Amino acid sequence: MTDIDETPAGLRALDLPGQGLDARLVVDRGTFRLDVALTAAPGDVVALLGPNGAGKTTALRALAGLDPLTGGHLRLDGAALDRTPPEARPVGVVFQDYLLFPHLSALDNVAFGPRCRGATKAEARAQAAEWLTRMGLAGHSGAKPRRLSGGQAQRVALARALATRPRLLLLDEPLAALDARTRLEVRAQLRRHLAEFEAVAVLVTHDPLDAMVLADRLVVVEHGRVVQEGTPSDIARRPRTDYIAQLVGLNLYRGRADGHTVRLEDGPALTTTEDLSGPVFVAFPPGAVTLHRDRPTGSSARNLWRCEVAGLETHGNQIRADLTGALPLAADLTTVAAAELDLHPGAVVWAAVKAAQTHAYPA
Repeated sequence: MTDIDETPAGLRALDLPGQGLDARLVVDRGTFRLDVALTAAPGDVVALLGPNGAGKTTALRALAGLDPLTGGHLRLDGAALDRTPPEARPVGVVFQDYLLFPHLSALDNVAFGPRCRGATKAEARAQAAEWLTRMGLAGHSGAKPRRLSGGQAQRVALARALATRPRLLLLDEPLAALDARTRLEVRAQLRRHLAEFEAVAVLVTHDPLDAMVLADRLVVVEHGRVVQEGTPSDIARRPRTDYIAQLVGLNLYRGRADGHTVRLEDGPALTTTEDLSGPVFVAFPPGAVTLHRDRPTGSSARNLWRCEVAGLETHGNQIRADLTGALPLAADLTTVAAAELDLHPGAVVWAAVKAAQTHAYPA
């Protein structure tokens, strides 16, 4: 296997044939079956996104060799890893809880990997010191994990994973253990480090913001299967399941288009600006919905439905209304507007959406 240091000057690893990740991960666990295909070139950051129990962590463990494949294949830089034991794989892992050795300093935690790969103690500690400097932790090399903040511990764990110069970096919910303020700062730092990483990185998360900020490509998994993949912008604009629509904050419906009219499978018709034919999705943000206590007259909105308020909750600096009726949907409005409308569970309202604020695309 060609190490990154042996790549000729001026030639990026992603230009070499056979480089990167090529996997079909099949893992049977009684009533649950994972069957996920993953491909990525060196330099790519791929996020596995999905609800709890979707199979994301199983996929990560299969890549690391912690869960054996029952089918499919796993190739990294052209080499088959299916039967390679975990400790022999060129894979680095950052676990959700970091799993730093509590009795070792930050320096020796990072040096552990190179030592396991045959480096002398002096060589391993020199490499570890270099990585801690790159992570902005040179002044904390002697600190034990209990003396580190959450953000510092995360960077030590990342340095430990990178110190072995892996060809595949796995990150399992790397920001989940951080508080909201620290998460913002560490997310920005992690994005910079991943941008500099020349091999393949696979990130597992259930947080859409982490995925959107850190990854070049998203692979959405539900019930052990890939339901959608693409760039963050593609998926945010064209969700294909209710789970994805909720993640990116859109109302999503499926129906059949005939020109500018879409007849929903279990609901009314919607008017859209797109001229389409056949099965389609229609999406629009909750902020596009305007609410009225009485049926509006003279409104330019082509889509109008009688609904009932099922629930209200704070959503950022707005109020999100969960509506049922002719068309179940979510609507966002200001606290002032909610008060003026006297919104409360059970209140009857009229919901309107302009055709120009909808987006229809082939299913």
